[in-house]
Amino acid sequence: MAQPFIDIKNLTKSFHANGVNFDVLKGINLQINKGDIFGIVGFSGAGKSTLLRCLSRLETIDCGSVRVGHYHIEKLSHAMLKKYRQSIGIIFQQFNLLDSRTVFKNVSFPLEIVKTDKKIIEKKVMELLDLVNIADKKDFYPGQLSGGQKQRVGIARALANNPDLLLSDEATSALDPNTSLSVLDLLKDINKKLNLTIILITHELDVVRYACNDMAVLEQGRIVEKGSVRDIFLNPQSQTAKLFMRINENMSKTDWNYEI
Repeated sequence: MAQPFIDIKNLTKSFHANGVNFDVLKGINLQINKGDIFGIVGFSGAGKSTLLRCLSRLETIDCGSVRVGHYHIEKLSHAMLKKYRQSIGIIFQQFNLLDSRTVFKNVSFPLEIVKTDKKIIEKKVMELLDLVNIADKKDFYPGQLSGGQKQRVGIARALANNPDLLLSDEATSALDPNTSLSVLDLLKDINKKLNLTIILITHELDVVRYACNDMAVLEQGRIVEKGSVRDIFLNPQSQTAKLFMRINENMSKTDWNYEI
């Protein structure tokens, strides 16, 4: 049996403030296969964003192990950490674009940092802008774009270094429903074309239902349920999943139209 692309074992993470220790992640165990679109859901304060920050090594890990591909990320040297971060892309809820740079220059920024040849940058950026269907806005500035267009720029930028893993932190929660669907369709298309592993951190069940193959439910720093999206939606076991379903009663079992 093939190894999972991501293998998290007994991951713990705490923060200290005013002399008090806060346990945020409490022994996370999770496996994600290559090429999956995997959803991690939970209410505010469950630890979703902290888990993402540990996966990207923006936060150090207190205990446990995390392997992403061939990287054991808790053991990385400074030089290897730099390489690892180039192998992942992150898209954010608030887009995090540079207002003083054009769309083209925002997408080229990661390539400029690693001193990529200008001709390669030109070709690569235009390919990415074509991929996310925003090439006609290459000379626009972020202030001239809609929310959906900004997120497409953010996705193109996240793909600039040919990542193996794309992390999405509530990337559609600032968008209206129709725009959210178009962005999720784009992520599904990218997943198929590039065989890119995608993790969607979200509190929106619509997002998981529409885009993900598998999912995990995070509750107070612990994984309380994991499995296929279909199985968890049709037969939730954890209190958090059941509460999510009650909040989203419009998603009735008789109205289940499940497509991947």
